[in-house]
Amino acid sequence: MSDVRIRRALLSVWDKTGIVDLARDLVDRGVEILSTGGTLRTLTEAGVPATSVKDFTSHPEIFDGRVKTLHPRLEGAILFRRHDQLEEAVRLDIPPIDLVVVNLYPFEAVTADPGCDMARALEHIDIGGPTMLRAAAKNHPSVAVVIDPSGYGELRAELEDLNGATRAETRARWARRAFARVATYDAGIARWLSEQAEDPFGPHQVVTMSKVQGLRYGENPHQRAAFYGEPAWRGPTLARAVQHQGKELSYNNIMDADAALAMVLEMDSPGATIIKHANPAGAAQAADLVAAYDQALACDSTSAFGGILALNRPFTAALAERIGKHFFEVILAPSFEPDGLAAMARKKNLRLLTVPDMGVKAAGSWFLKRVAGGYLVSDWDEGGPEERRVVTKRAPTEAELRGLEFAWRMAKHVKSNAILLADGTRTIGVGAGQMSRVDACKLAVRKAGEAGLETRGTVLASDAFFPFRDGLDAAVSAGSTAVIQPGGSVRDAEVIAAADEQGIAMVMTGTRHFRH
Repeated sequence: MSDVRIRRALLSVWDKTGIVDLARDLVDRGVEILSTGGTLRTLTEAGVPATSVKDFTSHPEIFDGRVKTLHPRLEGAILFRRHDQLEEAVRLDIPPIDLVVVNLYPFEAVTADPGCDMARALEHIDIGGPTMLRAAAKNHPSVAVVIDPSGYGELRAELEDLNGATRAETRARWARRAFARVATYDAGIARWLSEQAEDPFGPHQVVTMSKVQGLRYGENPHQRAAFYGEPAWRGPTLARAVQHQGKELSYNNIMDADAALAMVLEMDSPGATIIKHANPAGAAQAADLVAAYDQALACDSTSAFGGILALNRPFTAALAERIGKHFFEVILAPSFEPDGLAAMARKKNLRLLTVPDMGVKAAGSWFLKRVAGGYLVSDWDEGGPEERRVVTKRAPTEAELRGLEFAWRMAKHVKSNAILLADGTRTIGVGAGQMSRVDACKLAVRKAGEAGLETRGTVLASDAFFPFRDGLDAAVSAGSTAVIQPGGSVRDAEVIAAADEQGIAMVMTGTRHFRH
């Protein structure tokens, strides 16, 4: 492969950003422009000379523009091999197209609207665009392909550097991008259609991802990594976060920040969560953000060092002053007030992230877990058909009920086996990731003691049922007065009897919240 001079270009884009300036630059270099529909109108209205594709093919656009570019003369002009099919192209009067600039109907954006119906979705499935991209990418030894406005600058630089030509290695790189874009586009269509089905778990599942950024390394320094976002995701996501300062996010930063974000989104009043190694070191909601932060930090200030702090209200100067010299890797919030941002500017390595749409309910495709050679695919854990069944002789008090609801929402975000002790709407002790539930109970109590926090009068949440009464006994001995758990054990009666024996209240939800 060698350099290829651009003499004829096809421009057909949904996103018109920068297309007029690009077309002018091409015309100034003596390039003939072919175009279609709205792109042609945009160019001609701007005074850029361009030939209609229907004149090039001698065939009109049909069916309200549904068919514009699916024609042998146009596709042949892109696809024929220059080194051994030129004679046939001349005989058929098919001149070569050397550059294809195409971006696609915005299917992902349209179907991200929860109100999108099937008719609207179908009208935004691009057919001709992917065909042209695939044709140009297949024939990249002779044809350059650019898939969106972000590539126009690189194209201009290439043409300037080579006096109107493109390099073979550049065309190959652009071809890889084009095939990946088409694959992602088709995958998004397949995903959305499958989600409309009564049984969404069909014989094939597809995942659509767009690169957000490269990462220095993965979970460990010897692992390569990058961060990708899901185009169809609605609601808060780190993939659309704005970083204000600090070092580049690491793989582990993103993992922990995502856990912190998910947890703080469970709170309906000013709240703070602190995550370390994907588990909460503390969480609280209070009348104001400073109080919530203080209470979250008090749960386990030692583990909170170097952790991730997530907030569900704007970051203020008052909170910056309270944080003081405490070291966090990342702080994320729905916004940062100017004084709060300025107060943290001296911490050069601290990453500050604004996460948009924190008031929007998150929604996207499936929850995926990687296993060797495959994936586990499931719904997100957004709660099941939960109940609140009091199973003990004593019902919880109003204060206990409030604490139990908070503890239950927080326990969902603790690695299983999970036990969480709470006092009102603040965590007191967290027992995470233990092989036995009784060990998780003991760990939660021990962590509270190490933090100097009082466990008497706390409530307890367990992410799954108690297989034996020993876990319950461990919590009661520490002073817990009420428990919330799913139930479902063959020994439920034994556990309930143990609660009655010790005078505590127990609520069963009927829904488990494992997190592995």
